[in-house]
Amino acid sequence: MKRYIMAILLCLMAFATSAREVYSLNDNWQFFFKMETSSDYARHISLPHTWNLDALSGQGEYLQTTANYSRDIYVPAEWSNKRLFLKFYGVQNVADVFVNGQHAGEHRGGWTAFTFEITPYIEFDKNNSVVVVVSNAYQNDILPTSSEVNLYGGIYRDVELIVTEQTTISPLYYGSDGVFIHQNNITDNSVEATASVWITAPTSTKLCDLAINVRAPTGDVVYSKYVKGRVEPNKPVDIPFTLEEPLLWSPEEPNLYTVTIGIGTHHEDEVTVTTGFRTIEVTSKQGFKLNGERIKIQGVTLYHDRAAIGSALRTRHYDEDLEQIRDIGANAIRSATAPHAQYLYDCCDQNGTLVWIDTPFTRAPYLSDVFYYSTDKFKQNGLQQLREVIAQNYNHPSVVMWGIYSLVWMRGGGDVLSFIRDLNNTAKQMDSSRPTVACSNQDGELNFIPDLIVWQQNLGWERGAINDLAVWQNKLHTEWGHLRSAVAYGEAGSIDQQANSSFKPMELDPRWQPERWHTEFHEGYARHLMQDDQFWGIWINNMYEFGSARHTDGISRTGLVTFDRKDQKDAYYLYRALWNKKSPTLHISEKRRNIRQDSIQQVKFYSSAKEAPVMTVNKDTVKVREYAPCQFISDSVVMTKRNHVVVSAGKQSDQQTIIIGNALRQHR
Repeated sequence: MKRYIMAILLCLMAFATSAREVYSLNDNWQFFFKMETSSDYARHISLPHTWNLDALSGQGEYLQTTANYSRDIYVPAEWSNKRLFLKFYGVQNVADVFVNGQHAGEHRGGWTAFTFEITPYIEFDKNNSVVVVVSNAYQNDILPTSSEVNLYGGIYRDVELIVTEQTTISPLYYGSDGVFIHQNNITDNSVEATASVWITAPTSTKLCDLAINVRAPTGDVVYSKYVKGRVEPNKPVDIPFTLEEPLLWSPEEPNLYTVTIGIGTHHEDEVTVTTGFRTIEVTSKQGFKLNGERIKIQGVTLYHDRAAIGSALRTRHYDEDLEQIRDIGANAIRSATAPHAQYLYDCCDQNGTLVWIDTPFTRAPYLSDVFYYSTDKFKQNGLQQLREVIAQNYNHPSVVMWGIYSLVWMRGGGDVLSFIRDLNNTAKQMDSSRPTVACSNQDGELNFIPDLIVWQQNLGWERGAINDLAVWQNKLHTEWGHLRSAVAYGEAGSIDQQANSSFKPMELDPRWQPERWHTEFHEGYARHLMQDDQFWGIWINNMYEFGSARHTDGISRTGLVTFDRKDQKDAYYLYRALWNKKSPTLHISEKRRNIRQDSIQQVKFYSSAKEAPVMTVNKDTVKVREYAPCQFISDSVVMTKRNHVVVSAGKQSDQQTIIIGNALRQHR
């Protein structure tokens, strides 16, 4: 094993072009549960990894426990004058890292990256043991303490070994790259910016040589300069620079600049970050504006897992999800509860998708949960995780708002408000260029703390009727019109449950979640909300179903697409018709409800085609009408035992077979 690892390292060293070297440590790990008492039970695994895959397949229970990951790293003698760092991009939920039996550090929080320097514990020209003790159990001083999502457990994102010179751009600053590009002033003709560079060096080092090199989206160098920086504890070196005639970042033109910072006369260390420049403004009257242009946000909430792999997502899974999100016509995603992997935001930077990233201060809809603990450890962990979220995602131009809480309530009184203010103030101190946002389903002072508020509604599901939205909208705009408001909504619906009965979710077993009710809920909300220009955005909960051991069958069915990504629900096509302006939609709804009880039926469908739709039932033309934007319904039709329905509009067409039978419920 030593020779094998050494060969890899020497090969990589031969191709290294700068003094900073980064090696993937995703392979050659051993894994065993702590309750197994001995590494003799270890399984050989590669990262990303989670230990709850059996629960996803239905062949095991969801485990909240502790496990060990271990591997050896051979460190050559040539590195004896270097510094070594271990960077973990995501460990859920608590990680204690040991090198050669010595504790290198602890990280508390499962969604953000962290880095430990391991130089003091390394033995050169030898194999060095690395052990990571991981726990995914809920703890009352680590956010979230209340959540619907599964904390799958494990080292579920990448791990890297970073090797640098003694004076280096710090990989220790909140798990970030150590370089932050601040946009101080943007006009039509120029961008005034500052590169803040966090440097770690031996205590004797007072000054260092720095170089900055900025490349435009075209690849041309548009700024270059050498400076002398003073190294001070807990303070970055700031390098101001100005770009003339900038190409601003926007969804239509996602222009990206690369900024390279080098240390030393021969660039003994070098870090390159990608960023973009844009202005953000949100008002109660004019909504969300980017670079002075109003954008109506059409967003979907995105959770962190999928069937068969849990939270151990690879880049191809993000690519597949983003392809569907773009297909539906959404222009924004909300990273629910916590941040996703950096790769997702890199893609959003490149394709122009707007992003809202949550901090894990959230409350699940269970009265038994305690979501807030009035302890210093709880508060400091929340602030620490928020700082990590902001630092690690600061340079992404696609990220346009920081979420500071989700669905919390006033239980805890003024102390909860004080903590929310601390979160909001911390976000503003670290980044004054982006607004803060919160998702709320409560009344009270907490809604006035963030810059933006997103009201999560379920009228017509748990209470009232969908048409009550009109009353709520009028009251909100009349009495609280000065607030910068958006709305979020979504409820459960299973494609494995089909109902003939009308939409009455409050009256039946909560385990009965037919897709038809899910569809009618979204249809009703779309009719009321899509044309309301006083909201700066609409957020759909959720794009995908997600795993939740707290739900009866282990899955929250609130997504527009199933957990395995194989089936789009009818509501998916509703929003595709409303949002996707590049590719027309024509979709008959309720095709999975193909056996029906009554002989008199109406057929609903969604169309965004330019041509007027034509419907035939058993080759007879049936009149249709558009009763809301993109929502169509036929006249009542007397159907026979077997009926062939065809809808066409220009080159678009869809069809369905409806069988009139006696079944009250059909299961897939």
